[in-house]
Amino acid sequence: MKRLFTLLIAAIITATPYAIAQNVGHPLIKGFEGSEIIKQEVAEFDEQQLVIGKVQQDGTVWSAKTEKLEGKVTRIDYQDPPNRSSLERIRNYELALKKSGFEIVFICSKEECGPEIVIPTIGYYPPERYLTARMKRKEGNIWVGVFIAAGSYSKIIIVEEKPMETDLVKVTADILKTNILKEGHMALYEIYFDTGKSEIKTESERAISSVADYLKENPEVNVYIVGHTDNVGDYTMNQKLSKVRGESVKTYLVSKYQISATRLTGEGAGPICPVTSNDTEEGRAINRRVEIVKK
Repeated sequence: MKRLFTLLIAAIITATPYAIAQNVGHPLIKGFEGSEIIKQEVAEFDEQQLVIGKVQQDGTVWSAKTEKLEGKVTRIDYQDPPNRSSLERIRNYELALKKSGFEIVFICSKEECGPEIVIPTIGYYPPERYLTARMKRKEGNIWVGVFIAAGSYSKIIIVEEKPMETDLVKVTADILKTNILKEGHMALYEIYFDTGKSEIKTESERAISSVADYLKENPEVNVYIVGHTDNVGDYTMNQKLSKVRGESVKTYLVSKYQISATRLTGEGAGPICPVTSNDTEEGRAINRRVEIVKK
C-alpha cells in the first residue's frame, strides 16, 4: 500500500551556492532554497539508520541494507517550494554535497530504491527520491540522509558520529544503595581491566571504595559481583574471563577493605546479558561492566 511520505531531507554545507535555505536548521547544513522548517529535533546522542542499499527480499522478508550510526542526530522536516520537482531537489543536494567534500554512498529514485518497507528510526521507506552521503573526518564522520517526497515535503537527517559521553554518573555508596534497593542490582563502569586481563587497574579505586563503603554501611547485605564482557572473541573464554574479573573484585574488597568473604560471591555472565547492541564499539564498551547484585 502506498503511503504519503511527508518527512524528507535536503542538506548542504553552508559554503556551497547550490542550496541555500531561508531558515537555517543546522550550523553546517542548509536546506533547499525557498524551503521552510516545519519541525526540528536534536539529540546529543542517539541511534539512526541510513539506507545504503536497495530494498531486497531475503526469503519472505523484505529489507534494505542500512548503516547503523550513533552520535549527535539532527532531524529537520521542510516544506519545499511547490514548483520544484523531486528530481531538481535531489540533484541540487547531490551536487552541493559533492562540492562540499561528501561522497554519495547511495542514491535512488522510488523505483530503484525498491518496494515500501518500514525501517527502525526512519519509518516508511522509500520516499520519491533518496540519498545517503558521508564526509570522513578524524574526529568522527558526518552522515547526511536526504528524503525527497513527490509533493513539497522533504526531510534531512544529519548524524555526527561520536562516542557516547561516559562518567556522567559517579558511583557513591548512596547511589549504590538506592539502585540496589530499587532494582536489585547496579552496573559499574568505573572498574577497569586491560583487554583480556583480570587485574584491576588503579583508576578503579574510587568505584571499588564506594562499593566497600556501601557494604560497610549495610552489613546485612550480601552480594554477587558479576563480570560481563562484550561478544568479541571466544564464548568460553569470555565466560571464564568475566568470572575471574568478578572474583578479582571480591578479592580486592576482602584484602584491602576487610569485607567478609562470606558476604561476596564472584561470578561471570560473559556476553549473554548485554544492555545494548554489540554492533558498535560504543555499545561493546557499555556491555563490558561489573554488576553488584543483591543476593
